[in-house]
Amino acid sequence: MAAKEEATASESEEYVYRISTAKEWEELQKDGSIFGGDLDKSSGFIHLSKLDQVRSTLQNFFLNTTLELYLLQVDAKKLGDGLVYEVVDGINSFPHFYGPSGSYIPLPLDAVTKAEKITISNGQFNCNLLN
Repeated sequence: MAAKEEATASESEEYVYRISTAKEWEELQKDGSIFGGDLDKSSGFIHLSKLDQVRSTLQNFFLNTTLELYLLQVDAKKLGDGLVYEVVDGINSFPHFYGPSGSYIPLPLDAVTKAEKITISNGQFNCNLLN
């Protein structure tokens, strides 16, 4: 029940965010949609973050990457009821995009409102969307 209450409180998020590799961002622009990376495909949903979760997600999962990264701002309303907020560590509720009825559909390009390259300097990730 706590996960459901958290979801209700978070549904007012106007935007959710996707940390993408340059390859994934290029693929999304070219094909008009993406199923995400290996983790997304094995999980059956697209992993997203609320803005206040992006920096910690970058620090926890991308600190040692050599890949070029982009932060995609996604219009939460365009994802409809396929966007679900779930408590993943007993505390934090993260947005996950399953698609309608949990059908695992690709993230559509038309839901992306902005994309910015993420830079890293002295272990700190930066882009205008994070400021």
